[in-house]
Amino acid sequence: MEIIAVIPARSGSKGVVDKNMRHLSGKPLIDWSIQACQRSRLIDRSIISTDSLSYAAHAQKLGAEAPFLRPAEISGDTSSDYEFIDHLLDFLSHTQALPDVIVHIRPTTPVRDPEVIDSAIQEFISNPSVTSLRSVHMMPESAYKCFEIGEANLLQPLGKKTGNLDTANQPRQLFPQTYVANGYVDVLSAAFVKEKKMIHGQKVLAFETPVTVEIDTEDDFDYIEFQISRNIKVKQNLFG
Repeated sequence: MEIIAVIPARSGSKGVVDKNMRHLSGKPLIDWSIQACQRSRLIDRSIISTDSLSYAAHAQKLGAEAPFLRPAEISGDTSSDYEFIDHLLDFLSHTQALPDVIVHIRPTTPVRDPEVIDSAIQEFISNPSVTSLRSVHMMPESAYKCFEIGEANLLQPLGKKTGNLDTANQPRQLFPQTYVANGYVDVLSAAFVKEKKMIHGQKVLAFETPVTVEIDTEDDFDYIEFQISRNIKVKQNLFG
């Protein structure tokens, strides 16, 4: 069984310019994901999917592969995960047999434990009936207590046009617990992606991780810098 990791790292971030090369605790953001893959016991290869020559060269210095550049038409703000994963598989299909398992590692979720990644891979392999695995963590507040803003700037229940908002004020223990996908690790079947032309499908195994923060803004960078300063083992676990 071949297990490859793919790390998407396009260069056109607008929320935080050149985000993937921005330093976090003294290391470029992309390094955190590459190192997590390099320290995994189960990942055979780590491949960067990027549209940037400089990103590719940097990743190769750390031991990751960058055998192609991602086309501009699938590297924009609205490009989907399916597009770059399908592009990766198309490239590999011309040079070798497809891998069995794809481990999707997003640079924007940098704080990871390689042992947790390996646990996710093992969970996926041990459940052959599922179509994929996604990492999630518990939301501090149930999504059933959330609102949308409708016409005339009026609050309305999430997913509904009308409804009594007083029900949302009940104790959180009375609502179903809800979870949010956090980008820690997703595990995919290459065969499923090629056959169904989707990456997750309808039988997605939940893999609960510690609460983690995805980096989308400058404030996110500051918050994770603070977290790492309080727990230096997080960095030592990846970089020694």
